[in-house]
Parts: sequence; C-alpha cells; structure tokens
Amino acid sequence: MLDDGLVRNEDGLVRCWWGASDHADYRTYHDEEWGMPVTDDRRLFEKLCLEGFQSGLSWLTILRKREGFRRAFADFDATIVAAYGEHEIERLLGDAAIVRHRGKIEASINNARRLLELLETEDSLLSYVRRFEPAPEDRPAHVTYAWIQERGTTVASHALAKDLKRRGWSFVGPTTVYAFMQAMGLVNDHLEGCHARPAVEAARSALARP
Repeated sequence: MLDDGLVRNEDGLVRCWWGASDHADYRTYHDEEWGMPVTDDRRLFEKLCLEGFQSGLSWLTILRKREGFRRAFADFDATIVAAYGEHEIERLLGDAAIVRHRGKIEASINNARRLLELLETEDSLLSYVRRFEPAPEDRPAHVTYAWIQERGTTVASHALAKDLKRRGWSFVGPTTVYAFMQAMGLVNDHLEGCHARPAVEAARSALARP
C-alpha cells in the first residue's frame, strides 16, 4: 500500500485501498461507477435499495447479485414495486438470486410507495436528494484515508436520513444514506491521488446545479 490508503495495482493505476481488490468486478465498480453522478431516478432508487440490502454484508455480495435484484424488482420501477403484495414477498423470499431478508424486501416495497408519494410534490428524486449536497465548506480540502476512516456518517447524511424517515422510508439510516451519497456522486470520496477522482470530479462539475 502506498501512503494514505492508496494502492498501485499491477496495471500501474493508483486506486483507493478498497477498490484495489483482486476481484475484477469490484475493481471495475470502483473505476467506472462509484462516485459518478447518477441523474436517473430509477437508478437512484436502485442504489438506495441496494445500500439497504448491503447492511451487514459485503458490497461484493450485493454487486454480484445486482442483476438478480434488477430482475426481482422489475428493474427498480417504483410504480411496479409499489404494487407488490404478500405473493411477491413470498416469491422474493424464495429467490436465491437476491438477499432473502424479509425486512429488507418489505423496506424496498415500502420505499417504492414512499417514492411515489415524494414525487407528488418533488420534481424528481434527484432534485430532492441534491438539496442535501454538503456545502463546500463542510467538505475537506483533501479527501484522505484518515478522514474517510473517521466517517461512517456526516451531518448531511443525518439530515437526509432524518427527512426520509419523516416521510416514512425505512432502512435509510445515516450510514446507509452516506454510502448512497458516495455511490451516486453527491460527494466525491475517492482519495486524493486515486486515478478515478479527477474523472468523478469533472463529471460532478459538469452537472447544472438546481
């Protein structure tokens, strides 16, 4: 490992320690997806659901089951998922392609219903979530390994989690919500020196702010 949580892999690229995995799918996720801004509401709903399913498990487990989750949850079409009832819950509990946890399955269905309610008053899930983007002064000048290790949550993730819970969402604690914020590009938590950080920052900068 290089200094401050960075690893140079055999391909010559420097990555965050967690993205320097020997697992090719995990490394690709780090390089090409994690932190890149997501603007499509369906994909945002997917990420929030999958972060809830990840609780207590490794992200690699969820990543390898992602296509199974997409099949099981109608590609995360909230309108379809919101209509799921006990029959669909039992079907999902028997589906080995996903994580078979009743509480998390029921939370995803509940959250689909809550998303439809939210869209009655909000332009999109994206516009709602982006209201909780941290101000620049609340972010470090340099994202370091030490800074990341100290934080499983932030003021912004607590605020978003609190508001989601007020609206009736479930499995959206501040730790889960912060992982979601990192994954969908509301913040850029690639370490300084990671080869993926500049591309993520450029993509974030290119987005028009609400």
